[in-house]
Amino acid sequence: MDKIATLREYIEESQNIVFFGGAGVSTESGVPDFRSKDGLYNQHDVRFDAYSAEYLLSHSCLVDNPKVFYEFYRQKMDTRNVKPNAAHLYLADLERRGKLKAVVTQNIDGLHQKAGSRVVYELHGTTFRNFCARCGKGYSPTYIFENTDEIPRCSCGGMIRPYVTLYEESLPAEAVEGAVRAIAGADMLIVGGTSLSVYPAASYIDYFRGKHLVVINREPLRIHLRDSDLEVNGDIGKVFSSL
Repeated sequence: MDKIATLREYIEESQNIVFFGGAGVSTESGVPDFRSKDGLYNQHDVRFDAYSAEYLLSHSCLVDNPKVFYEFYRQKMDTRNVKPNAAHLYLADLERRGKLKAVVTQNIDGLHQKAGSRVVYELHGTTFRNFCARCGKGYSPTYIFENTDEIPRCSCGGMIRPYVTLYEESLPAEAVEGAVRAIAGADMLIVGGTSLSVYPAASYIDYFRGKHLVVINREPLRIHLRDSDLEVNGDIGKVFSSL
């Protein structure tokens, strides 16, 4: 069976496609993932070697050790100059064609929006929104990266933080509700660039009741596939380019 031809056929016959993606969607743009051998969790930096990556991206670190948090955040989370890749561009085009109804992403890099996608549910927040933890005042998308203060402060004295879901924090309710609603109403769900190991986000695909579930990932996933489903192993940008 020609899997690419089957994928193309599924896309053409579907009218309500939802894409659920993870870190593997952005690695082709040069954004490191978290858990691979070259991922963020395995990068050594003498400034941060005393801490685990989970701690450095935790609510505890933000509150108890903010200087370290912001130094790490500015060094590792800045994607302002990163460009969308073929996967982001294909999905944006699929939305313009009226096929794709929503992108559900675990990424915080904003690359789907840079590519032109409009309906994006960011389960783990985004580095392109900042707000005061005390009064809620919003700040520009680049404020934390451009501000030279060790700890950025609002005029009210509160700490300005990114709209990113840190370890120990709940996922944003609005994004979760939108993602679940979109997945539940889809006739085709494409899962791409994710190991489905991060919960609770990965559990949301269980709401899918549509016709075709398609998995595109470098490594095979342990997921139940029906006769009408499809798994394609490879880089997602290359797979979409082949369409």
